[in-house]
Amino acid sequence: MIRINLLESVTDRPSGAAMVEDKVSSPRVQTLLLAVTVFALLVLGAGYDYVSAKSAHQAAEHELENQRRINQQMLAVNREQAELEQKSQDIQGRIDAIKKLRESQQGPGAVLRDIKARFDSIPGLYLQSIQQQNGELTIKGESPNEYSVTRFGQSLEFSAGLFTNLNIETQRQAGKAAASVPGEVAVVIPEVVAFTVKCSYAAPKTSAEGASARAPANSVPNQVALKK
Repeated sequence: MIRINLLESVTDRPSGAAMVEDKVSSPRVQTLLLAVTVFALLVLGAGYDYVSAKSAHQAAEHELENQRRINQQMLAVNREQAELEQKSQDIQGRIDAIKKLRESQQGPGAVLRDIKARFDSIPGLYLQSIQQQNGELTIKGESPNEYSVTRFGQSLEFSAGLFTNLNIETQRQAGKAAASVPGEVAVVIPEVVAFTVKCSYAAPKTSAEGASARAPANSVPNQVALKK
């Protein structure tokens, strides 16, 4: 037999929002909702942290790649600079060696050119020998007269400092008779003036091209005899 409790009416049961509120107020439901909320927050936090870490990792890798590329470029530049410096030092060494070689070769040649240019400018002079020792020159020769010796000394004295500390010694020598072929009449050589010039020579700093320019324009070739 079915019994119906007429005391409990249908209108007395909770419905709608009241029913939801009644269920939410249950401790078990509140615990479940709190657990779901915490889990959702943890998932969101882990996802955000993963995305941020991945983005930072990619940025760090990109920056590291840029730094490696820059480092390689700097190493290449340093190598090129070192090679250029080495080549520059080699070239400078060659230039210095060439300068030293030219200076060593220029010394005696420049002396001979400067002295020969002055001899050629004065007719009648005959050069016998030139000796150079410790920057001091000893020039020996012959002249038909003392005037030519004086002119030669003046050309040395007024040489813009090329020849300094000039000292001239002269000695007259009597004429000699000489025959080129036996049996023929001997030819008498006239009296000559033997001279010895001692002076100091300062090598020019520039090229010796001006040696002929410092001598007078009108020059007469003379015989030159050098003692070895």
